Amino acid sequence: MTTVGYIVAAAAFVIALVIGFPIGIQYRKKVAEKEISSAEDEAKRIINEAIKSAEGKKREALLEAKEEILKNRTEYEKEVKERRADLQKQERRLQQKEENIDRKTDAIEKKEEALSQKHDALQKEQDEIKLIKRSQTEMLERISGFTAEQAKEYLIQQVESEVTHETALKIKEIEARAKDEADQSRMKEECETRAREVVAQAIQRCAADSVAELTVSVVPLPNDEMKGRIIGREGRNIRTLETLTGADLIIDDTPEAITVSCFEPVRREVARLALEKLIADGRIHPTHIEEMVEKARREVDAVIRSEGERAVLETGVRGVHPELQKLLGRLHYRTSYGQNVLQHSIEVSHIAGMMAAELGADVAAAKRAGLLHDIGKAVDHEMEGTHIQLGVEFCRKYKEKEDIIHAIQAHHGDVECKTLVACLVQAADAVSAARPGARRENLENYIKRLEKLEEITSDYPGVEKSYAIQAGREVRVMVKPEQVSEDQMVILARELARRIESELEYPGQIKVHVLRETKVVEYAK
Repeated sequence: MTTVGYIVAAAAFVIALVIGFPIGIQYRKKVAEKEISSAEDEAKRIINEAIKSAEGKKREALLEAKEEILKNRTEYEKEVKERRADLQKQERRLQQKEENIDRKTDAIEKKEEALSQKHDALQKEQDEIKLIKRSQTEMLERISGFTAEQAKEYLIQQVESEVTHETALKIKEIEARAKDEADQSRMKEECETRAREVVAQAIQRCAADSVAELTVSVVPLPNDEMKGRIIGREGRNIRTLETLTGADLIIDDTPEAITVSCFEPVRREVARLALEKLIADGRIHPTHIEEMVEKARREVDAVIRSEGERAVLETGVRGVHPELQKLLGRLHYRTSYGQNVLQHSIEVSHIAGMMAAELGADVAAAKRAGLLHDIGKAVDHEMEGTHIQLGVEFCRKYKEKEDIIHAIQAHHGDVECKTLVACLVQAADAVSAARPGARRENLENYIKRLEKLEEITSDYPGVEKSYAIQAGREVRVMVKPEQVSEDQMVILARELARRIESELEYPGQIKVHVLRETKVVEYAK
């Protein structure tokens, strides 16, 4: 391209620039004006909307304020009404009280007036009685020809003669009564001797083993690692086992052992068997625990049935209802002061039967009553009531005879024995429970009972020392001779016995010995 071409191109560019620049400025101005106009319109619209929104919120706020004021006014009016009603009630009560007081005051005043009138009338009557008595006395003296003193002496002589006669008759009566009492005493001694012979023969013929049992069972473990498996992750295994059996599993520092604790013996036995099966199997998880618990429960039920049948066969009692046999089987797991209740019932049945045979009584009834006398203990952990009440209820339900039911009712003295069978069952029960080693108490409870016994007997003025002996069946009280006389000893012994009866619970009876000793010491020089 030549220089002229360059010049022409540059001139054209300059001309275009000169013409396009104003046009561009004009165009930008129009665009800017249009944008400013639209921005103003948008600003006006926003302002209008803001004004409308503010007015709406203002109206809403006013409405809310009015509603709140109305609500507060309503609540205030309600509260005012309630207070007004309370005040009216109080006013009515006060008015009623005032009226009652007024009525009572009027009644008291009327009673006082009536009493005053009665007192005046009584005073008048007494005066009249004195006058009548005086006149009658004077009249009697004139008629009898005796003075008051002479009449008194005559009456005394008559009374003395009558008393002498009555005294003689009384002496004869006492002598006859003493003779009768001596005969009765001799007869009583003979009866007691015969009773001792019958009881001794029954005891000699019935020799039973006694085993002390507890309310806990100990399950041995192959190793201490098994404790963790039994507990399970987050304790789910032990929780499942305790929930299904109702027993407590005690896992402590005892090496290779777990304690199963439960006052209900059947549940404790189910838990023990299930735990032994789980340990032997080795698979311990919730599903398998449920299977083993159910299996253990079936085994315990089978043992209960077999033990009930064994008790019936061993004692020779016929016609016992299957449900009563089942309850007897449950007694196999029940203990009383460490004594197995089923074994105790069998022993009572044998002893009662032997004594009935010696006395010529109904042997079958005595054995049946002896076997069933503690049957209520099979369910006394699960049902309300004493074991006597429960036993009577079940025996009535399964159609036992009334003499059997009466023997069950009377074997602890709740009702008076009315039949020979009831007396025999009561005696047999006492014999079985009193054998050496048959029963025991918890050591702690035993010590507490002895301490309480000594505390009761020492808490009297004049008591120097007191000692509980013979395993708590006897207490000896030493009194100070200068403070307690011989007559007071009798009263003290009775008071101690009554207080022991009211404050302590104990089997059998407690003998109270009150001892008073006076010593005089002198030296020969």
